[in-house]
Amino acid sequence: MEELKVQLVGFGVIGQGFAKVLLRKQNMLTEKYGLKIKVVSISDISGTAIDEKGIDLKKALKVMEEKRAIIHYPNAKEIKAIEAIESLDADVVVEATPSNIKTGEPGLSHMLKAMENGKHVVTSNKGPLALKFKELKETAEKNNVEFRFEASVGGAMPIINLARETLPGDKILAIQGILNGTTNYILTRMTKEEIPLDIVLKEAQEMGIAETDPTYDIEGIDTASKLVILANALLGIDVTYKDVKVEGIRRITPEAIRLAKKDNQVIKLIGEVRNSKIEVAPRLVPENHPLNVDGVLNVAMLECDIAGKITIIGKGAGAIETNSAILSDIINIWRNCR
Repeated sequence: MEELKVQLVGFGVIGQGFAKVLLRKQNMLTEKYGLKIKVVSISDISGTAIDEKGIDLKKALKVMEEKRAIIHYPNAKEIKAIEAIESLDADVVVEATPSNIKTGEPGLSHMLKAMENGKHVVTSNKGPLALKFKELKETAEKNNVEFRFEASVGGAMPIINLARETLPGDKILAIQGILNGTTNYILTRMTKEEIPLDIVLKEAQEMGIAETDPTYDIEGIDTASKLVILANALLGIDVTYKDVKVEGIRRITPEAIRLAKKDNQVIKLIGEVRNSKIEVAPRLVPENHPLNVDGVLNVAMLECDIAGKITIIGKGAGAIETNSAILSDIINIWRNCR
């Protein structure tokens, strides 16, 4: 059996989801691949739990449930994640801290430090990628490590891996999609019930679909960040978040939705990158169009020079769903580096 040592940075919703998925899938990984993934450290803002023999993930999850901080794990230390990345022996760093679209920190520093120390990086954190994709990619290449980020766009939808590994002979010409489940849920409810955005948003917050501060979603910032990652990774365009023309859904009214329905259309928040154009804005979509998906679903349409148009639909968020992508990236790193 082969062993892969992982450092987990960030132990919130996504990080805890990773622990739960690993507990669920470890036997399968051993039986199917002969692979054992061993988490040797877990870091959050309070400190770092370290065990070179492997963190007890059930115990770590129980600590978080009861104490809300990993520092309460037995023998945990008050050292920051970046120190743990630099000092501990590991193969892969899973960076799952919250996205920061203004500076990319602390995730950006975590990723760069991991690469500089010869560790592969898997991340769900889109902030650093939306701001410093080129630097991250070049740093990974310079240090001969893999940099994988499927989980940063579309949750469980395998957009990046599909394009890179299943369509390696195709050139991606353009990408269109709904890349934010919160705004899609709101617009779906507004369409079906013709009620104002503010009312639907409040309900979505109560249900946990929308954040207490919904700015990133409602203003299109989250969609724009993901679009930048796709533009860089799949179209080879060197852009950052600042290059995106962004309009959110604040101005969408029940009246606008009624007018669209009269023409057998719906209003969706669409991100598109094509040639030199990269933008996020509400658009009219025909009711029978592949981009018309409901609820919290995400959808991406890749326009390829050989395969034509390929549409992927799936859950764009969720702790367990997102970790499907993280686990996929880890397995692919292991396969490539054997």
